[in-house]
Amino acid sequence: MTQQTSMGVRRFGRVNWLGTRTLIWREVRRFMNVWSQTVMAPLINAGLFLMIFTIAIGPTRGDVMGVPFVTFLAPGILTMTVIQNAFANTSSSITSAKVQGNIVDTLMPPLSAAELVVGYIGGAVLRGALVAVVIAAGAAIFLGVGMEHPVWAIVFVLLGSVLMGGLGMIAAIYANKFDQLSAISNFLITPLAFLSGTFYSIEALPPFMQTLSHINPFFYIIDGVRYGMIGVSDSSPWIGLCVVGVACIAVLALCWRWMDRGYRLKA
Repeated sequence: MTQQTSMGVRRFGRVNWLGTRTLIWREVRRFMNVWSQTVMAPLINAGLFLMIFTIAIGPTRGDVMGVPFVTFLAPGILTMTVIQNAFANTSSSITSAKVQGNIVDTLMPPLSAAELVVGYIGGAVLRGALVAVVIAAGAAIFLGVGMEHPVWAIVFVLLGSVLMGGLGMIAAIYANKFDQLSAISNFLITPLAFLSGTFYSIEALPPFMQTLSHINPFFYIIDGVRYGMIGVSDSSPWIGLCVVGVACIAVLALCWRWMDRGYRLKA
């Protein structure tokens, strides 16, 4: 009996490449349809952050880790914006589908749990990467902040997008309405992003807070991008790579598990 006619055998082989690409493309088109909110707004927000900090404390603040404060600040704001957008991409997409009752349109096609995860995460990574490129270009043009170690910057931007895209999936699967999703974002994601060395070196923190920062994957994402852009960091990028890599594996495994079970997705 051929593969096309066998019951229970997928017609698309081991991997449904067409379906996975289609899901990624759907996610890309979804955020590009509102590019003024998903691309331009992050650039404007990042610019406002830099301008406010420069006006408020830039002239009176000395160097941080041997570089001007604004130069130190730019990679942190870039990374914070990237992870917020990656989280928002998956969380808003899945929550919208659940609230509108059309999540079945995603679950019904012949896509495995792993392919669904790859499709959603792919969209989050592309949105995060696009935002990173736009803000990095602005930082290079207006602040003269280049790339000391571009490979490290790219690696941590991509890993950060994967991690936050996965966390966005988890939050959206767990939440049944936008109020619950907003609570997760406001009381968990945003504080962790702000308190992970975005605006300061963790050397300025008390020892207890430094210890907490060193078990926070967000800190290593920001620190890794900072090392890639300006060549300074609070910790070794290799340690950050290990921590963020393990966190990504754990988050993706949970995403796959919940997708495979249809947890809080199937009525």
